[in-house]
Amino acid sequence: MKKLLLIAIAFTLSYSVNAQIQTPAPSPAAKLEQVVGLTTVKLEYSRPAMRGRAIFGELVPYGKLWRTGANMRNKITFDSAVTIGGSNLKAGTYTFFSIPNANEWEVIFYTEYNAGGAPATLDESKVVARLKVKTQQLPMSIQSFTITIDDVTNSSAVLGLLWENTYVGVPFTVDTDKAVMASIEKGLNGPNSGDYYTAATYYFSQGKDIAKAKLWIDKALNNLEAPGFWQLRQQSLIYYASGDKKGAIRLAKKSLAASKKRGNADYIKMNENSLAEWTK
Repeated sequence: MKKLLLIAIAFTLSYSVNAQIQTPAPSPAAKLEQVVGLTTVKLEYSRPAMRGRAIFGELVPYGKLWRTGANMRNKITFDSAVTIGGSNLKAGTYTFFSIPNANEWEVIFYTEYNAGGAPATLDESKVVARLKVKTQQLPMSIQSFTITIDDVTNSSAVLGLLWENTYVGVPFTVDTDKAVMASIEKGLNGPNSGDYYTAATYYFSQGKDIAKAKLWIDKALNNLEAPGFWQLRQQSLIYYASGDKKGAIRLAKKSLAASKKRGNADYIKMNENSLAEWTK
């Protein structure tokens, strides 16, 4: 009898190992990558579907820790430090759990990401960030659990959690300015035209020292035999911001002529709009 049982088990394992049939996963895996400023954010998670079920308050109970996805724990990786809910997270990989409620969720970032499901009890030594976020009602139904990275700026973004008719936005920030300033300082120790141009346009876009931006944009373009129409456009905007209206108009006219020669309708329109405003 024992021998027959072993043979039966062997046949079962053989069929399992050699199975050729493939079927879709009930909660398929998803990957997302987004650059925020200079920080790359990577996300891996599984996407359960509604399949006619009521989700929050039913399938996902209120007031209880949820893995925030399906199958293995989600993974979120930051290649530089970020700030979430007032807590500083080092570059690395984390998971995040949530405690859903009707009007507010608590979202918890955790260092132990290589495991299945949420732990029965959180190990507080592994909690790196906690924050509470208000829920928003969606005007439509989201059938598959979805995580997004939206509202991206140079220094921030929002991790969006969407399912059924609920949206939860988890904001985070990155210190892009610190990284850029260090890069500018290093680059301008032995700069080329590209370094000066990059530094100038960053200073202008972030409202920093416009006199430095003007000095650097001049150094960048004076060394070029024929600056591009897009470069002249930036130079004209920096001149105008510095108070040099006459110089801005001269440069905008040069950018306009160059953009007409290249047939770039967007830059033609931008330069014409600026000249109309600056020559009133």
